[in-house]
Amino acid sequence: MTIAEKRLGSHPSTLGQLPERAARLFGNRTALHTTSGSFDFAEIDRRTTAFAVGLRSIDIRPGDRVVLQLPNGVDWIVAYYAIARIGATVVPANILLVSDEIRFMANDCQAVAVIAPGDRIDALRASPAPSTVTQYIGVGPGCPPRCVRFSDLGSTTADGHPAVDDPIQIATIGYTSGTTGQPKGALLTHRAIVLNTAMTANMHARTLHDTVVSALPCSHVYGNIVMNGAFFCGYTLVLLERFDADAVLSAIDAYRATLFEGVPTMYYYLLGAEGLGGKDLSSLTRCTVGGQTMPLPQMEEVERRLGCPLVELWGMTEIAGLGTTHPVYAPPRLGSIGQALPFNECRIAALDDARRMLPDGESGELMIRGPTVMQGYYGNSAASGETLRADRWMHTGDIAYRDSDGYFYILDRKKEMIITAGYNIYPSELERVIAQHPAVAMVAVGGVPDAAKGELAKAYVVLKANGVVTADELIVHCRRHLAAYKVPKAIQFVRDLPKTSTGKIVRRDLRSLEGVNA
Repeated sequence: MTIAEKRLGSHPSTLGQLPERAARLFGNRTALHTTSGSFDFAEIDRRTTAFAVGLRSIDIRPGDRVVLQLPNGVDWIVAYYAIARIGATVVPANILLVSDEIRFMANDCQAVAVIAPGDRIDALRASPAPSTVTQYIGVGPGCPPRCVRFSDLGSTTADGHPAVDDPIQIATIGYTSGTTGQPKGALLTHRAIVLNTAMTANMHARTLHDTVVSALPCSHVYGNIVMNGAFFCGYTLVLLERFDADAVLSAIDAYRATLFEGVPTMYYYLLGAEGLGGKDLSSLTRCTVGGQTMPLPQMEEVERRLGCPLVELWGMTEIAGLGTTHPVYAPPRLGSIGQALPFNECRIAALDDARRMLPDGESGELMIRGPTVMQGYYGNSAASGETLRADRWMHTGDIAYRDSDGYFYILDRKKEMIITAGYNIYPSELERVIAQHPAVAMVAVGGVPDAAKGELAKAYVVLKANGVVTADELIVHCRRHLAAYKVPKAIQFVRDLPKTSTGKIVRRDLRSLEGVNA
């Protein structure tokens, strides 16, 4: 065996190579536990090869775009790797998106095929508008006539062919969640995704000895890196179709999981779950959290009650996953998103001039450059030019600062900053303070119009099951920790907060809660 082969069987250059390499290295080790069964690495590779041949049989060719909208499960994984294997481009779509949203994505990137649950195909076809989609591939019951069945494509016994080996080819078009406007399709190469997977594994010390529980959508870049990590490192992935706090706790207990991965709202629900105290979570060695900032008190409570370190990360669709995180063997620094992944670099730029770097401690826009950064937005040169500079530094839209040790800290989204009488207010700063109150489970802060000051800050608060506090008491609590101009001018108690399909709290939708009481 050569030195290169000893390095985990050589480094794969494309996504389509991952299942074949995993089958060679890890064989009959369990790759995946799902509600439909358990599968070893060799079985996933066999299914991927068969489905790739099936796709070629219906004339799906290299470079074609294929929208993939399925729930978490083995079919999603097989379809993803098969599309990549033949050199076509995956367009991941969250299962919670409605038909109009799927049609928008398909038309925007000129997709030729859509893979979706069979009972959704008629709705996807319903639009009278012209479409480039020629093939609808249905999964499960309800497939209408003239629909290709997923199971038929995967039943072939024909010989496969080697995975396409072109790391700079576009592997996926990842559509942004749309929290700041119409979704845009980020062009991500095989190299970007594979390298992000490898460097995330490096920073988090992921190995074949891990068992990872995840309910993150495989269609989202965070969940996608978790999924790809199983085939890169050889760990076992316990993949839940959707998030349920009790199901997560049961899976950690039953499978002796070493790692759980989630967004802040998942941890809020875990902390409030009735079954938390009755499960054995001692196998956990670390958890990760990303997607949004999380108040420090809740992070400390997660570590205390789950009994393991909580590792923060920061990422974006446009960078194929993570941009920063913490090495798990480094001293903990809760509240920081960590440092740049290897091969990437981050900096803090002045808000009025992206060419000017700011010294440590000063807040500005977080920018990132490196091989995991997207190539641009599909068919949208104007948006690409606004986001990607000529020197390949990418605007993230996040306001942050760096400390003297090189750790980065997110303050807020640039577009969500509230300006009150000329003062800048960062909603996440207020949220962190309000979350310190022991009665608060979740909180989001948004701006409301004010004739005199332009905008005022308003907090929308979800209380814990037995939490008791008045609005006036929360205002007093804020005054102890914030400058007077930052204190929210109104508090509204609500049952829940608006979220995207990936669990992110959507601040721009907070005004829809006006008049809705807890």
